[in-house]
Amino acid sequence: MSQQTVVVQVPRARALEIKARLAGADFDFRPVPHALFSVKGEGVVATFYESGKAVVQGANPELFIEHWIGAGAPSPASSGSSKSSAKPANDDESGALIGSDECGKGDYFGPLVVAAVRLEPGQAEKLRAAGVRDSKTLSDEQCLKLGAALRGVFAHSVVQLDPPRYNQIYVQGKLNDLLGSLHAEAIQQLARPGIRVLVDQFADARLMQKKLAGLDVKLEQRTRAESNAAVAAASIIAREAFLTALKNLSEEAAVDLHKGAGDPVDRSAARFVAIHGREGLKNVAKLHFKNTQKIRG
Repeated sequence: MSQQTVVVQVPRARALEIKARLAGADFDFRPVPHALFSVKGEGVVATFYESGKAVVQGANPELFIEHWIGAGAPSPASSGSSKSSAKPANDDESGALIGSDECGKGDYFGPLVVAAVRLEPGQAEKLRAAGVRDSKTLSDEQCLKLGAALRGVFAHSVVQLDPPRYNQIYVQGKLNDLLGSLHAEAIQQLARPGIRVLVDQFADARLMQKKLAGLDVKLEQRTRAESNAAVAAASIIAREAFLTALKNLSEEAAVDLHKGAGDPVDRSAARFVAIHGREGLKNVAKLHFKNTQKIRG
């Protein structure tokens, strides 16, 4: 697959927030002159410069931008030997459709969650009228309320991988493969022959094609797929499940376990270890994150 370069504007304060999140994930930091920082991982090299520009190079730089820089990033200016492989999907929402999305991938504490929603003809309009949109644009409280309401009305499935099991089966460098298996499991629970399936693309398109090879579905993938009502609903339900699980873990541990992987998370982890010991982390956290190595004692 051809390498591409994408450049986006990222304010310094935002870049430092992103650095904190990346520090807890599967990225290697590299020294680069005149750069705030540079990381390598997930098939890309991303460099954030003092000038406010972020340069992302790789086979699918849009995926990195979507999941780490965020949906609110400015439209990228691309260069390379070919145009992006992420093609806009057919946004016709008049037919039956399954959409899937995930939550918890970049969070040290809590589970990895994938949700899928199946909409029947005409239901997309009802979702839009109810204010359903990408969960990233909603507050936690809105997601908790909307998620519960959606689950009561629309066909859905939730696959939740809690920290103890996550830590047992996680393989270094294979997170996207694990995530693909969770998406496939959630979709399979709702699938019927010939139905259209739209996935918020998080890896090389061939990964999900392989995971769903045994299903008679019409698979489509793209970044920013939350613009579709089914994927937006799935993103809300996934986030609701994640937030609920994180709240329950916090109450059980008597420690406020923060979202993300930045400094507040490190402080939460230190408090948790002071009370429960390092051995207990496997029950609440994804141990391969670099946050684990930062904890003293």
